[in-house]
Amino acid sequence: MKRWRWLIAPVVLAVLGLAVVLAEQGLRSGALQLNRPDPKRFPVWGVDVSHHQGTIEWSAVARAPNVLFAYVKATEGGDWVDHVFAENWKGARDAGLRVGAYHYFTFCRPAADQAKNFLSVLPPERDTLPPALDVEFGGNCSSPPPTAEVRAAVLEWLETVEHATSRRPIIYATRDAHEALLQGEAFAKYGLWIRDVFFEPEQDVPWVMWQFANRAHVDGIEGFVDLDALAGDRAVLEEL
Repeated sequence: MKRWRWLIAPVVLAVLGLAVVLAEQGLRSGALQLNRPDPKRFPVWGVDVSHHQGTIEWSAVARAPNVLFAYVKATEGGDWVDHVFAENWKGARDAGLRVGAYHYFTFCRPAADQAKNFLSVLPPERDTLPPALDVEFGGNCSSPPPTAEVRAAVLEWLETVEHATSRRPIIYATRDAHEALLQGEAFAKYGLWIRDVFFEPEQDVPWVMWQFANRAHVDGIEGFVDLDALAGDRAVLEEL
């Protein structure tokens, strides 16, 4: 019996190691998607895109199951503009999708400059999704100001854009950014677009959208794309 134990242990370790390797390959390739929301519970899905997706065939995206909206990256920091923003915005709208624009917030640039950058390219249409602010640590500046200053800057951007557009923005955030930077009454009035590619977000943190995949495949888009679910049905989408 002891001899069998010595034989079984290496086999188990080998199987576990192979499973880890296959899982990592599946995640990198997009073949393995950890979250697959039930369309009956979450009937409205969307994509969020930038220049990284290349040229998009929006008519094909609009025919994809459950995909009814798109958020398009407009700007980043104080002076960067996504060079395909206008093309993606028009393409998504022409395909019949509900469309919104988002700005990636850089911790090391003044909020006023960033709001001005975003507002300079935001189209004037009113039948759109609310502006969105992307707040995350990934890819941000390496030496950010103290947390209190970042929080104040994020709030300044939100208030400036809300005043200029008469639309209350929503906040896209990773879990760590939400917990570290976006707690408190000042941020509670802004809808939360939460990123969690592993689990469904808990209901104790109210959210309006959930980015459930970041390596998904959708017709009309070559390579990977982010997928999002709305916390509601088509009527909720129209209210937004």
